[in-house]
Amino acid sequence: MASSITPHTLPSRRRTLALAAGAIATVAAAAFLPATAHAQSEGPWPAKPIRWVVPFPPGGAMDVIARTLGERAGRALGQPFVIENRPGAGGNIGADAVAKSPADGYTIMITSIGMATNKALYAKLSYDPVKDFAPISLLAVVPNVLVVNANSPDKTVADVIAHAKREPGKLTYASAGNGTSIHLAGEVFASMAGLNLLHVPYKGSGPAVTDMLGGQVDLMFDSITSAVPHIQAGKLRALGVTSAKRSAALPNVSTIAEAGVPGYEVSPWFAVFAPAGTPAPIVQKINAALLDAMKQPDTKARFDAIGAEPIGSTPAQLATHLDKEMARWGKLIKERNIRMD
Repeated sequence: MASSITPHTLPSRRRTLALAAGAIATVAAAAFLPATAHAQSEGPWPAKPIRWVVPFPPGGAMDVIARTLGERAGRALGQPFVIENRPGAGGNIGADAVAKSPADGYTIMITSIGMATNKALYAKLSYDPVKDFAPISLLAVVPNVLVVNANSPDKTVADVIAHAKREPGKLTYASAGNGTSIHLAGEVFASMAGLNLLHVPYKGSGPAVTDMLGGQVDLMFDSITSAVPHIQAGKLRALGVTSAKRSAALPNVSTIAEAGVPGYEVSPWFAVFAPAGTPAPIVQKINAALLDAMKQPDTKARFDAIGAEPIGSTPAQLATHLDKEMARWGKLIKERNIRMD
């Protein structure tokens, strides 16, 4: 028996077909809309504050540089740079957080020589210093300075070398911890001068300087930022800066190379990176804003106060610098058998 079609059946079927067609169109639109809606919601960059991770505690040279440049670059870009201190594990905690952040230009990190040394120092890292980051700019150099207590009998770098050779393994040098630039500066010094020094690592520069002032340790390759006030107060004696040229913060103090260890140079540096995959136009905008910030007169005054020497570089120049530093420090760390774990 043939089925009958009543006047009410046809409209019902048409409605069913129409609803089905509408559902298909909705699915197709849903597949298309997220991308366009996402693109429209992003808008021009930056549309919100930029998080600037500092993987060390507040107050040090790294923190001061980030806050100084962030304030000025933020004005230029129209969005603030919000400083987030994420200290711990020689900078690894902050670096890991940034490596895992979205590559959208809203997270960057200032870092130091640890970016070049940690891969050799640690048996395992949760990030790759090269593959997981996009270089932005090499910002500045802040030299270390070889200091002794004001009451020390050693008045020159030559005196320290002679003292260490008279009493091998007895002359102590303090550092802010294993693998820090303060530690590595001492390792390079001992290696190049043929000395056997006793390394005394502390948990941070503060406790190390306290014992230097108290005469519990013999010498230290301290950051010029923290050492200058004690030098000016007459509590510590500066014997030589670790950089290739003299520091404007201590113009009358010779370099260690000038003072008896030819070719010696350890120049702790500070640079800024973003997560790998951050769009190149955004990297270039951040680079331009930071370089412009470094040209400001008030920036120079702030840098001079902490002994920082501004550099500024392209992303490509920073990438090359990191490669060279990783090769240099990797070799030294292996030769001196320096390990963190």
